[in-house]
Amino acid sequence: MEPSKVGIIEGERGFEPIFRALDLIDYKSALAGFSRVLIKVNFITTMTWDTGATTDPVVVEALIQRLKELPVEIFVVESDATMTDADKAFEATGMAEMCDRYGVKCLNLRHIEDKVKIKIVGGEVLKDITVPQLVTQSALISAAKMKTHSSTKVTLGMKNMFGLLPDKFKFKYHAIGISKVIVDINSVLKPHLTVIDGFTAMEGKGPIDGVPVKMNLIFAGSDPVATDATCSRVMGIDPHEISHIKSAAKKGLGNIDNIEVVGEQIETVKRIFKRK
Repeated sequence: MEPSKVGIIEGERGFEPIFRALDLIDYKSALAGFSRVLIKVNFITTMTWDTGATTDPVVVEALIQRLKELPVEIFVVESDATMTDADKAFEATGMAEMCDRYGVKCLNLRHIEDKVKIKIVGGEVLKDITVPQLVTQSALISAAKMKTHSSTKVTLGMKNMFGLLPDKFKFKYHAIGISKVIVDINSVLKPHLTVIDGFTAMEGKGPIDGVPVKMNLIFAGSDPVATDATCSRVMGIDPHEISHIKSAAKKGLGNIDNIEVVGEQIETVKRIFKRK
């Protein structure tokens, strides 16, 4: 298998680090053949980007600027979480205002009626999932946040895809093993591009109650396993100890070790994240 390329760029919050990270990994090829792109943000709460809990609107704005150069329709998407209304999060975080300026719609996936069931062959715990048909007909960008997680150790690009499920009450998935659920979802809805917002990250009791950490980093890759594994290593966490990353690699969803890191190198930007 060819090495997977993952870009790491260090820089102050702004468009330029995102543009540079995207250019390192040939993002246009990753999205080729699609007329529609969904940017999946992480809005598990209405807390703003500077808390380290939610995707920074600046990251999404940079993505929109680059996508506007392509012949694609763009949507920014999220679904309700148990404790959070996605529509309220779009407003509270400033994402809705930013998207309005570009003529891009924010979609709450829970309210889209046209849904389709996807069978999961050889799933860890799921036999199928039901998602909006729009999700299956679009290129997917996981615009994730760099943070720790009390259940899954990290919540990065692959964990972010869990929010594609339009169910509000997601505790049932945690009950059957959230790490296995993440692998099952990514086996049928693997992001075409992963961009991890590490301008302000979160350590400690994530994904909401942790402490913000200014990292000034952006990660980008078309291999979600490699991108998450690389970000984990920068956080001082061995990806082989992260159940969903390790299992996804075993299933052939991407590389956990065969990775070409471009831009900054892991050791020069590494910081040991507190886990509790």
